[in-house]
Amino acid sequence: MAEETLVKKFKVENEYGIHARPAALLVKAAGKYECDIFIEKDGNKVSCKSIMGLMTIEGYPGSTMQVTTSGGDAREAMNEIEELFVNKFFED
Repeated sequence: MAEETLVKKFKVENEYGIHARPAALLVKAAGKYECDIFIEKDGNKVSCKSIMGLMTIEGYPGSTMQVTTSGGDAREAMNEIEELFVNKFFED
C-alpha cells in the first residue's frame, strides 16, 4: 500500500462540540489504523489517538478543525473520521 497524506477541514456541527464522547469515538476510530492521524485548530495540533490531546483542542460547536492522515491506510482513516464529523458524532 502506498504512503499517502490527506488533509481535510471539518466544521464541528454537533450541539456540544468535541467533548468526552466524540473524543472517545475519534480515538476508537483512529486506533484501528496504522497511519498518523492529527487534528489541528488555531495552531494546536494533537494526535487523534490521544484522548487527553483531543480534550484540550477546544473543538467548540461551529469551529473548524483540520484533520491530517498520513500513511498506508490514510484514506480509510480519513473516511471514517469524516463520517463521524458529517454525522455529528451520532448525537442528533
